[in-house]
Parts: sequence; C-alpha cells; structure tokens
Amino acid sequence: MSAISAASTVYLAGQSGLVGGAILRALRRHDYHHLILRDASTLDMREQAAVRADVAATQPQAMIIAAAKVGGILANWREPYEFVADNLAIELNLIDAAFRSGVQRLIFLGSSCIYPREAPQPLKEEYLLTGPLEETNRPYAVAKIAGIELCRSLNRQYGTDYLSLMPTNLYGPGDNFDLESSHVLPAMIRKYHQGKVGGGPVVLWGSGTPRREFLHVDDVGEAVVFALENVGAHMVPDGLLNVGCGEDLTIRSLAEAVQAAVGYRGATEWDTTKPDGTPRKLLDIGR
Repeated sequence: MSAISAASTVYLAGQSGLVGGAILRALRRHDYHHLILRDASTLDMREQAAVRADVAATQPQAMIIAAAKVGGILANWREPYEFVADNLAIELNLIDAAFRSGVQRLIFLGSSCIYPREAPQPLKEEYLLTGPLEETNRPYAVAKIAGIELCRSLNRQYGTDYLSLMPTNLYGPGDNFDLESSHVLPAMIRKYHQGKVGGGPVVLWGSGTPRREFLHVDDVGEAVVFALENVGAHMVPDGLLNVGCGEDLTIRSLAEAVQAAVGYRGATEWDTTKPDGTPRKLLDIGR
C-alpha cells in the first residue's frame, strides 16, 4: 500500500458538497495542508481534457472523488439521463486522469443504492450485481457501479491502489433542503418546518414502511481519512468497503423523530401513490 500521511498532496474533487465538505473538515482536523480542491465552480469534471490537464499540472499523491450529481427519488426520476451520464463522465475522467498522472492512492465514493433491491439484509459487499436494482435510482446506481469497476479493473490490470467506499444514507452540515432534489431526511426537516410555520398537514411520500440507515456525514469524513492512511484496495475483496453504523429504522419512525424535534403538532399524511423506493437498505459493516 502506498504511504499517505498529512504531508501528502491530496486532490479532493467535490469539496463543496455534503460529503466532500465533511472530508475536507476531516483532512484539516488531521493536519492535511497540501490540498488541491476542485468543485463544479472551478472545474467542469465532465470535460475530459480539462480534468486531465488539471491533474497532470497539480501532480497529487492521492485523490478522493466525492464529486457527483446527487439527489433524492424525485430528482432521479425526473433526470435519469443526467444522473447516469454526468456521473459516468465525472468518475471516468477523474479516475483515468489519476491513473495517467501516476496518482498513488485513490478513494472513490459510491452509494448503498448499488446493491440489488431485494438483496438479503444486511447488505454485504459481495451482493453487488446479484440481482435487479431499484428502478427509482437505477441510472445513478449503474454509474456508481461503473466507478467501482473502473477502480477494480485498474487494480487488477495495472496494480493501482484505488479503493471504493460505499456510504449509507448521510446527513449533516451542508445538506440540501431543496424539496425538488433533496434526500429523505432534509426533505422531512423542511416539510415539518414549513408545516409548523404555515400550518399543516405535512404530506410525505410513500407508506413510511421502508427501513433506512443514517450516518452523520462527519463520521464518513473520518472513515475516508482512516481508509486513505490505513486500508489498501488489496486488503478487501474487489477493493470495495461499506461505510455505515449497522442500525436502521422505518421512515415512519424517522418522521416521528423529526416531527418531535421540529415541534410540529399537526397531522402527517402519507401519499401512497408515490414510490417507497427500496424496501430496506442496511449495510453490513463486518469487513
């Protein structure tokens, strides 16, 4: 495994997002000062030539890929082409540029949606590609699976040290509260806040029965720095590792907790004409 420490130069793609911001905070807590920071405002990562030139010019020793087009069920359903095309372009350009420039260590951030919709629970890394995906976010999942395979293939063919981490559902500072594109927890917080301020009822999607696991994004930031320094891709099968907490709850229970925290006292209605998504997503963290 290539030695990476606080003295190393690290290229962080996507530092302004929820996950990238947490990784940046973790790197700084661990005294990383030689950081190359890129997001959509400074580099169009969908453009191959621009990415290759940038990585070649900066010559990092390690790269962390947190850049991605992300969103909840509604955004994924409305923009399936953009979710697959943009994410494929971003990860291919960054991983390829890292390889061409001799980057020693790379961490690719994926998502728990890569696993089959009906896979046994908890979700083990070896369940990847064993069944059909959840339809509502299949384009995003396919793109993330492709990123895992890019790293895996480079490791097998060229001996690189490119690790793929699959975080569970995340929340924390820098979250997106736009109801058109947000994930379940920030969407709930905003809806209950709006209900408290403007009156109810609060209408939530689905039945409330699916189960989800949630992890504070700063825990993922710490996990990324730990993996960067201590976990080589060759140390885990297929260079793939889940990142979660090992506990889940129903969406209805989550809604009750958010309602109590916000102080909303009105009614909650469940719109069962809207999709639930995957019935359960709990990651196995035994590796």
